Amino acid sequence: MNFAVRALLITIGTISISLGVIGIVLPLLPTTPLILLGAACYVKASETLYQKLIRNKWLGGYIRDFREKNGITLKNKILSLTLMWLSICGTILFMDLHFWLAAILIIIAVTVSAYILSFDTL
Repeated sequence: MNFAVRALLITIGTISISLGVIGIVLPLLPTTPLILLGAACYVKASETLYQKLIRNKWLGGYIRDFREKNGITLKNKILSLTLMWLSICGTILFMDLHFWLAAILIIIAVTVSAYILSFDTL
């Protein structure tokens, strides 16, 4: 693989992981797909970066479980759903939102909840 392609994949992976980490606290960013996209980019471009990501205290276990077992631990499901619903409900309660915007946030939360719950529980 040439240098330009590797650099592009590393850049996309780093941006994706950064946005995924931000998505842990911001309900509108999809954390799981962004973290997995970053891991996929690192696998193709840099074994070193991928190994660092896999060994990461907070993200590594989640990625390993998902990749090896195609599922999410009960602890991660509960944590993800709780943080998402708290942030969305907090946004709706404490921000002066129009009804349609609050409805969109609820639809997003229900959809993401269904997506997370659709994976096998490890």
